[in-house]
Amino acid sequence: MKLAEIFEKVIGPQADIRFAAYDGSKAGPPNADISIEVKSPAAVAYLAQAPGELGLARAYVSGHLDVQGDMYNLLSRMWSLTINDIPTSEKLAAVRALGIKPLLMRVPPPPQEVRRSMLAKMGSRHAKQRDAEAIHHHYDVSNRFYEWVLGPSMAYTCAVFPSEESTLEEAQHAKFDLVAKKLGLKPGMRLLDVGCGWGGMVMHAAREYGVKGLGVTLSRQQAEWAQKAIAEEGLGDLAEVRHMDYRDVKESGFDAVSSIGLTEHIGKEQLPFYFRFLYDKLKPGGRILNHCITRPTGTEKTINAGGFINRYVFPDGELESVGYLARQMEDLGFEIRHEENLREHYAQTLRYWCANLDEHWDEAVEEVGQGTARVWRLYMAGCVVGFERNKIQLHQILGVKLDAQGAAHMPLRPSVDWP
Repeated sequence: MKLAEIFEKVIGPQADIRFAAYDGSKAGPPNADISIEVKSPAAVAYLAQAPGELGLARAYVSGHLDVQGDMYNLLSRMWSLTINDIPTSEKLAAVRALGIKPLLMRVPPPPQEVRRSMLAKMGSRHAKQRDAEAIHHHYDVSNRFYEWVLGPSMAYTCAVFPSEESTLEEAQHAKFDLVAKKLGLKPGMRLLDVGCGWGGMVMHAAREYGVKGLGVTLSRQQAEWAQKAIAEEGLGDLAEVRHMDYRDVKESGFDAVSSIGLTEHIGKEQLPFYFRFLYDKLKPGGRILNHCITRPTGTEKTINAGGFINRYVFPDGELESVGYLARQMEDLGFEIRHEENLREHYAQTLRYWCANLDEHWDEAVEEVGQGTARVWRLYMAGCVVGFERNKIQLHQILGVKLDAQGAAHMPLRPSVDWP
C-alpha cells in the first residue's frame, strides 16, 4: 500500500480529496478541488505518534503536509472521518506498508504547540501565572496580525448580524449595542468589562451611552492597543483598560458587568468564585451579561487536553453547557432574565475572519510565521464547521442582582430597540 493510499484511508476515500506523497504515489480523484500533499516522512511520524486530528494538525502546522484548496471545505468533508473508522485489518496493512522506520522516528511537536509540562510548572490549571501564560500564548500573537484578521472593530468575539447582508463591522457594532441594551446602560453608569480584549465594549459604552467603563485583560498587547485607541478617540475621561487579572479589580459598586468571551478561560472548578466575584462587584439591581462559547449539552467533556484546540489555540480552555452556567449563576444569587443562542452568528463571524486571513495571507506569514498562520487557518475554518453542525454554541445570559426586597429594577418587557 502506497503512502497516498494510506492517507486516503485515514481521511476517507469518500471525501473527494486528491492525495500525493513524497514517494511518488497518488490517490483520490485527479480532478478534485482539494488536494493534500504528504511532503516528508515526518508527516507519517506525526500521524503514527498521534493518530487522527492532532497528528494531522502537527503535520500541517509544521509544513510536512500541505493543503491546496479551501480549508473549510476540507474540514467539512473530513468532519466525521477519523482513523478510528478504519477496520483493524486495514490499519495492520497500513503499518506493514509503511515499515517500522517512520513509526519509530521521533519528531518534536511544532513550536506553536503548548507543552503541558511547561504549563504544569506554573501551577494548577487556572492559577494566576498559568492563566496569564495561556492568555499570552493566544492573544499576544501580534496586534497587526489581529488587525488583519478581525478588521477595524478589533472585536475577537461573536458578532450579531442584523441581516444576511450585514458587514462584519456592522455586526460587531450591533453586538456591542445589544450587550449595552441588555445591560440597560445610561449616561453616568459604571461598567466593568472583564476579559475586555482590545477595549471594544468599554469604548462603545463610553462613546454611545456616556458610561464610565473599566476593562481588564491579561494580554499586555491588548491593553496597550486599547489604551492608545481610547486616547485617539478622546474617550480617556470615560474609558479605561488595564493590564491585570480580573480577580485583582478592587473597585466595586458597578451598575453593570459584561463578560464577553472570558468564561471559556475560567474553568469549571473556578466558576463559583468567578460568578460570586462578579456578583459582589455589582450594586443591587445591577445586571451581568455573560457571553461565551458553550457545549450543546452537559454530556460532553468540558476539556479535551489532547486535542488541537487545547494544544495550539486555547490552553486550559474549558466549555460548559448553557444550563450548567445558568445554574451556577442562579446558585450564586443572580436571577436569570434572558438567554439566547447566537450559534449561527458565530459561524458567520468566523467566515469573515477566515476570508480576512486569506486576503492578508502573505503579510500574515511574514508577520507571525507560517506555522502560526497555519494554526489560525486550521482553527478558524474548523470552528465554522463546529458552529454549523452544533458541536459548539454561543450563548448570552442576562442576570440581575436583586435588591434586599427582591426587586430586579427591570422593565416589564425589553424596550422596543432591544431586538
